[in-house]
Amino acid sequence: MSRRWWALGALVASMLVLGFDLTILNVALPTMAAQLGATTGEQQWMADAYVVVFAAMMLPAGLLGDRFGRRRMLVTGLGVFLAGSLVGALADDVTTVIAARAVMGIGGALIMPLALAVLPSLFAAPQDRTRAVGIVSAASALGLPLGPILGGWLLDHFWWGSIFVINVPMVAIGITACLLLLPETSDPASPKVDAVSTALTAAGLGTLIYAIIEAPDRGWGDRLIVGMLAAGVVLIGALVLRERRAARPMLDMSLLRDRGFLLNTLTATLVMFVMAGLLFTLPVHLQAVLGYNALDTGVRMLPMMGGLVIAAKFSAALVQRFGPRGVITAGLVVLAFSALLGSRTTVDNGYGFTALWLSVMGLGFGFAMVPAMDAALGALPADRAGSGSGLLMTVRQVGSAIGIALLGSLLASRYAGDLDVTGLPTAAAERAQDSVVAAHLVAQQLGDGVGGRLADSADAAYVHGMTTVLLVCAVAALLSALFVAALLPNRRPVTKDEVDVVPAPVDAGQ
Repeated sequence: MSRRWWALGALVASMLVLGFDLTILNVALPTMAAQLGATTGEQQWMADAYVVVFAAMMLPAGLLGDRFGRRRMLVTGLGVFLAGSLVGALADDVTTVIAARAVMGIGGALIMPLALAVLPSLFAAPQDRTRAVGIVSAASALGLPLGPILGGWLLDHFWWGSIFVINVPMVAIGITACLLLLPETSDPASPKVDAVSTALTAAGLGTLIYAIIEAPDRGWGDRLIVGMLAAGVVLIGALVLRERRAARPMLDMSLLRDRGFLLNTLTATLVMFVMAGLLFTLPVHLQAVLGYNALDTGVRMLPMMGGLVIAAKFSAALVQRFGPRGVITAGLVVLAFSALLGSRTTVDNGYGFTALWLSVMGLGFGFAMVPAMDAALGALPADRAGSGSGLLMTVRQVGSAIGIALLGSLLASRYAGDLDVTGLPTAAAERAQDSVVAAHLVAQQLGDGVGGRLADSADAAYVHGMTTVLLVCAVAALLSALFVAALLPNRRPVTKDEVDVVPAPVDAGQ
C-alpha cells in the first residue's frame, strides 16, 4: 500500500476524534441535565458552544493551514482539542462545560477543514479522491455510533466527565499518525487571516444563535430577541460586504459563483441541519421517554449510523454510473421520507418503529452527504484547497449550529406548550417546563398520583415536539431535493481509464 493511503489513516484518526465528541455529548446530555440542573436552553448551549466556535474559526483555520503548513496546524488543532477535553473532564458546572466545549470548537475548526484540504493533493485522480472522501466520511460516521456506546459504558461506570477523557487516547493516536505519515503541504501565497472578519463571523453567528436559543423562554417578540436577531443579520451582512471589497478575501465569495460548488455546499448544509437537530433530540427521547440508559441509547442509534456507513461505501459507484445529481436527489428524497415516517411516532411506539425510520434516515444522510461533499471539493482549485474547504465546512457547521438552535427551540416551545402542569406548585411547574428530564425528576418527588400524570404528560409533550421537528426536516429535505434535481449540474466523475484515452493537447505554436 502506498504512503498516501497510510497518510489517509492519519486523517481517519483525526476525524474519529470529532465523531466521538459529537455523539458522546448528546447521549450524556440527559445525565448532565439531571446532575448539573441544566435547562433545555443550557443543554443547547453545551452543544452549540462547540459548533458556533467551530464555524466561526473554520475560515481562518483553513488559511492558517495554507500559509503555515496543513500538517502543523492539524496537529495544533488536535492539541487544542485535547486541552478543551481536559477542562471538560474536570468541570463541575454548566458554565465550565460550555467554556470547555468552546475551546474544543477551536481545535475542531483546525482539524476538520485541514483534514479535507489535504485530500486533493494526496489523491489527484477523481476516483481515488471520491474513495478517500468516502473513507474520511465513513470514519467520521464510525465515530458517531462508537462514541455513544463507549460514552454510555463510561456513564454507567464513572462520572459524566469521563466522556471527555475518552478523547485523550484518540487525540494521541491522531497526533502520532499525523507526525509520522502525513506529508506537509502549504500555500504561502494564500490570503492572510483577517482578524476583523473573524470577529464579525464569531459575533454574527453567536448573536443569531443566542437569539434563537433564548426565544422560546423570552418570546420571539421580546425586544432583546428582536434586537439580537437584527444585530446578527447586520454583522453577517458587514462580513459579506467587507469580504467582497477585499483584494484577497478570507471568505472567498467568488467560489460560490460555481453553481456546482454552491448547490453541493447548500445540500451538505441542509443534511447537517437535519442531522444536528436529530442528534440533539433523539437521545433524550430514547432515555427519558423510552427509559433506556446511556449505553443502551448508544447501541440503539446504530441503525442510523449503519445506514450512513453503507451509503458512504456505495455512493462513489452510484455517482459514477448515474452522476451526482441523481444520487444526491435520491438521498434527499429518502431523507424526507424517513423524517416523514418518524413524524408518525407516538408515545406508545416502542423502539422497533424508531429503528426502522432511523435505518432509512441513515441511508438518506449518506447518499446525500458524501456525493455533495466530494463534488464540492472537486470543484475547488488546487491552490485554494484550504480556504475553499474552510468555506465549505463553515457553511456546513452554520447549518449544524442553526439546526441545534432552531430545531431545539421548536422542540422546547412545543414541549412547554403541551405540558400539563395543572395543580402543580409554581416552582415545580417551572422546573418541569425546563426539560422532560427535569419533569421526570419532579414527578419522582411528587409520588405516583400527581407525579405519574406529570411524567405521562411530559412524555407525550416531548414526543409531539420531536415529531414536529421531524416534519419540518421532511419538508426541508423534500424542497432541497426539488432544487437539486432542477439546478445541480450532473458532472459525472472521469474515470482513470477515460483519462488515459483522452488525447494530449497540441501546442498551438507547433
